[in-house]
Amino acid sequence: MQKGKCFVFSAPSGAGKTSLARALIARRGDIQFSVSHTTRSPRPGEVDGEDYFFVDRTDFEEMAAHSLFLEYAEVFGHFYGTSYEAVKRSLEAGRHVVLDIDWQGAQQVHLQMPESILVFILPPSLTALEARLRGRGSDNEEIISRRMAAAIDEMSHYNEFDHVVINDDFDQTLDRLDALISGEYVAGNPPQSRLDQLFAG
Repeated sequence: MQKGKCFVFSAPSGAGKTSLARALIARRGDIQFSVSHTTRSPRPGEVDGEDYFFVDRTDFEEMAAHSLFLEYAEVFGHFYGTSYEAVKRSLEAGRHVVLDIDWQGAQQVHLQMPESILVFILPPSLTALEARLRGRGSDNEEIISRRMAAAIDEMSHYNEFDHVVINDDFDQTLDRLDALISGEYVAGNPPQSRLDQLFAG
C-alpha cells in the first residue's frame, strides 16, 4: 500500500484555511484532518474528537513532556498540539493528512517529517482579512487588533513554505489545492507585484 502524504496548511486567522480544508475533505475520499489537541474551551458547534480533542492544561503538558506531539504551540493563551502517532497511523493506512497549524508548527513538523508539504494560504488583502475577522462577530476590538497584528506577523513567513496560494476566490482556491494534493499543480509563489499589493492593504 502506498503511504499517504502529509500536507501542512498555514494561514493567518480569517484567511479561510479551515473552511478550505473541510471542503477538500468533503470532496475527496483519500484525505483527512489531523485533529489537534487544545486547552481552549469549545466554541459553539464544535465537537470533541471531531474539531479538536479538548483537554486541560495538565493533561496537555503531560503529553508534551512524553514527546507525544509532532508539534505544539501556545496561541492567544491556549495550547494546540498534533499527535504524532495519529498522523503516522493515517499515513501508513494510505490516507493523506492535512494539518491546520501556524507557521511555527509547520516548521516543527518539517523538521520531524521533511517529506511533509507546506502550503501557505494568504487572504486577498489585509482589508479583506479584517472584514472576515469582524464578520465572525465573536471578538471585541482588542482581540481583533491582536489577531490582525498576529496575522501580519504570520504572513511574513509565507516564503518559508513550499507553496503559496492566495484565497481570492474560494472555489478556484479549492480546485488549486485539490490539484496540488493530486500532484497535478505546483503553486509556487504568486508574482511579487501581487504580494506587494496584498501587504499594502
